[in-house]
Amino acid sequence: MKELEAVALFKCLADKSRLQILQSLALEDMYVERLAERLGVTPPTVSFHLKKLAEAGLVRSYRTQYYAMYTLCREMLEARMIDLIRQDAGEEDMQAKRDEAYRQKVIAAFFEYGKLKSIPAQKKKERIVLEELVKGFEPGRKYTEREVNIILADAYDDFCTLRRDMIGEGLLCRESGVYWRP
Repeated sequence: MKELEAVALFKCLADKSRLQILQSLALEDMYVERLAERLGVTPPTVSFHLKKLAEAGLVRSYRTQYYAMYTLCREMLEARMIDLIRQDAGEEDMQAKRDEAYRQKVIAAFFEYGKLKSIPAQKKKERIVLEELVKGFEPGRKYTEREVNIILADAYDDFCTLRRDMIGEGLLCRESGVYWRP
């Protein structure tokens, strides 16, 4: 479902009268006058709400003799919420671009000439900085603590804090004084 369709659906469901109409139609198919009588409102009011419900794909009509009968579109009401709010591929691409732009902005703010100016206080920004620093380690290669310290000291003086935070974030692993990038 596209974002605009989901917005229209949620707006439609946010009205008490429309929910009452849906509740009545869940029991049986009805015509406008019967719904108006049941809900205690005028037939034009019911027609207005039925039109909105039909536009959102929640009800449909069919003709029997003299009446236009309304019925629920049960397949629409049985849809899972996750399917209604799931982003389409275009939105995911846009979000990925926004995330990358934010990442580059953080890197530009905290690094100067390859050196870390300071450790960010915000966890999200610190994670980005640590992910940038972990690129200096080859995946799978084993490092001694001294080698780790030398690599991190090239980027920032407080290499102990960086090392500890990288382990805490799961970006580096440590066992018996040996470090590696998972």
